[in-house]
Amino acid sequence: MYLAFGLRRRLRDRDALETREGLIFRVYGYSHPPVGYVCDVEYAPETIYKSAEQRAFRAKRGRVYYKFYSDEGLRFVRERYPQYTVWYEPLQTRLVGVSHNQILKTRKPQEIFQRLLGRRSRDSLLKALRKLSNLVCEVSGLSETDFGVFGSLLHGFYHPRFSDLDMVIYGRDKLGKLSEALETLYRWESSTLRNEFEDEEVVRGKRWRFLNYSPREFVWHQRRKMVYALFRDEESNRVVKTEFEPVKGWSEIRNDYSPDWRIVKKGRVKALARVTDDSGAPFIPSIYSVDVFEILNGVRVENVRQVVSYVEEFRLQAKRDEVVYVEGNLEQVVASNETFHQITLTYGPRYYEQVLKVVEDSV
Repeated sequence: MYLAFGLRRRLRDRDALETREGLIFRVYGYSHPPVGYVCDVEYAPETIYKSAEQRAFRAKRGRVYYKFYSDEGLRFVRERYPQYTVWYEPLQTRLVGVSHNQILKTRKPQEIFQRLLGRRSRDSLLKALRKLSNLVCEVSGLSETDFGVFGSLLHGFYHPRFSDLDMVIYGRDKLGKLSEALETLYRWESSTLRNEFEDEEVVRGKRWRFLNYSPREFVWHQRRKMVYALFRDEESNRVVKTEFEPVKGWSEIRNDYSPDWRIVKKGRVKALARVTDDSGAPFIPSIYSVDVFEILNGVRVENVRQVVSYVEEFRLQAKRDEVVYVEGNLEQVVASNETFHQITLTYGPRYYEQVLKVVEDSV
């Protein structure tokens, strides 16, 4: 989808936009200032960026792109393209983002998914996508219009024999139906789908960087999320890694951005808390209402209302009534009619020290 510069289009998390330099951004979350969108930069063309990371390489019609990992994109924008930041009043700082008048193109996962399904192609990955979509819709009762694609499929970077199947599922109720269907399919002996995290082999031998979160704990949390799968495609004779990314339906979205709010950093904190509401857990940011009953380290304050995570590893991480250990940034939120505290997990310094995990004795 092409847009003339300055035209506005309503976008949400996982929608993509591109600038005149070819930088590709992902719209991040649902709360944005009026000037544009808070984003995460995902890809850059080789004309302006090259990565030594082997898995970063992407190609599209003879043009090479590189994917950013961890906080690489954040540092790249701040150092090389600071014009791709937006002023975020509550934090009194600039965040990576794109103003409306800087947008050259947009891509919506839902629209691209429909286009890919309708394409007459011998492409093995698109055939696998159709088979997976048909299977999941048949078991769940969902419609093709409830899904989208992200990653290499969204941008046309995919390789038919090597790329993953990265899909979006829209709406919390639809996510519930999908999770039930996947749980059923994982149990069938004859199923072409199985849980990617059914055992710890999935992380064996891989570099592990989180300091307070072990590979064993990671696998346990990922396994029960039900959105990570391996699809056995018999025609191409390969197992395709598959992910279903939850995104809010339009009716669920509310832009909570307020220029009158202030978010004040209070330092690092370690705490134990009980989850009182997990309805915001599937999305980015993942929001967990909590009752903090012990501050283990850091500033001791009252009225810590929620944990807010922008880190994808901690999406769908805990369920209502479970006890969690959380380590992150303590923030005070000052609104016009109330003041409360939250613990935030996000990109930046000490990224791999952050954690949100269920305390095993609570499950």
